[in-house]
Amino acid sequence: MKRGPRAALPVRRFTGGVAASESGARLDVWLSARLPDLSRTRIKALVESGLVLVDGRRVKAAHRLRPAERVEARVPPLPAEELTPEPIALAIVFEDEHVLVVDKPAGMVTHPGAGQAAGTLAAAALAHAPTMAGVGGPRRPGIVHRLDKGTSGLIVLAKTPAAYDALTAQLARRSVARRYLGLVHGAVRPASGVIDKPIGRDERSRVRMAVAREGRGKRAVTRFRVLERLPGATLLECRLETGRTHQIRVHLASIGHP
Repeated sequence: MKRGPRAALPVRRFTGGVAASESGARLDVWLSARLPDLSRTRIKALVESGLVLVDGRRVKAAHRLRPAERVEARVPPLPAEELTPEPIALAIVFEDEHVLVVDKPAGMVTHPGAGQAAGTLAAAALAHAPTMAGVGGPRRPGIVHRLDKGTSGLIVLAKTPAAYDALTAQLARRSVARRYLGLVHGAVRPASGVIDKPIGRDERSRVRMAVAREGRGKRAVTRFRVLERLPGATLLECRLETGRTHQIRVHLASIGHP
């Protein structure tokens, strides 16, 4: 018997006031005492996502509370552990019994994440090849690498555990070359170069990535070379030595070429 889709769980809501005796307490510690079933990591993620407000405004997890402040929290249900297949058309470039190579269009998310639970490449691939359900993580079956939502290009998915292990090992050894093409504003000079700048969460907007201050973020290295100069723009080839979120966009914007 085929099961229908499960009903969506409601968003849990919490509202509480800060007592005078609680003045100076960290927001995440204070909230953890009131929502004991949530880990500190989950609470911090809720704060950074703007789902926790203090007197109607976004603050950081380390915010020191003041008497009479009002704390509001929205706790969405965690996504299901297993991914639901979705019959979405895929542009298949190559397929055999071991791997599936798909040309991901811009606008499609590789796998479920914050703010995007449906319409992913992973769900479409699972509908196409149901045996991938046991390969890799339950929410990312077959996924060994990813492309940003706004990036188009080839993604290789593993259809068997052996292929998954082999591909992830090759990526870890950097024996797989990944080449990206990017069209940027302005005339990039010199004709080739290396951008070596750490990347982390933007301190002004936690949902964005940015070049981090010294001592913060994770090391990120992008090599580029000019392929063609166009009026007001430059076509580049980029190769990554690291794989940070939005790395190419962040690095090129940091040298004045978004």
